[in-house]
Amino acid sequence: MILRTLALVGMLAACSGLPAETAATATGPAGAPPGTCHARGITPAILETVTEQRQEAPASRAPDGTVLEPARFRTVTSTRILRPRSEDWFETPCALRANDAGFIAQVQRALAARDLYDGEITGVYDGRTRIAVRRYQTPRGLESGTLSLASAKALGLVALGRDGV
Repeated sequence: MILRTLALVGMLAACSGLPAETAATATGPAGAPPGTCHARGITPAILETVTEQRQEAPASRAPDGTVLEPARFRTVTSTRILRPRSEDWFETPCALRANDAGFIAQVQRALAARDLYDGEITGVYDGRTRIAVRRYQTPRGLESGTLSLASAKALGLVALGRDGV
């Protein structure tokens, strides 16, 4: 029964159109301080594709200027990487890792106050919450639906130390 439920949850997640991300992981990058929580974010590559028409042969003209044969062109397409794909670890609030309903409700309220979250305050880190977190973090350079510790601090959800960090 549990296996069937997990399979159903997996199928629903696959149909949601959201990237599969875990809220946070127990392990972190090498050398991470003990007692900290981390997640791995994947930043997609940004590609630029340019299609242009290049002249292969100019038009052939008669002495009076009449076009005998039009110019010949070919289509050339080139792609270049503006930003490569990267996988980076980032620190997350451990309350998120613990799936703390009170903390997640605070996240939802903070995002709702910024018109990024329009769902019910449920305390569940669901797809709507993940999308709102991504909307908040993407302009700040982190394309992830998992809340980073830096974003939690910026939202006023995590206390800052004496030096403001």
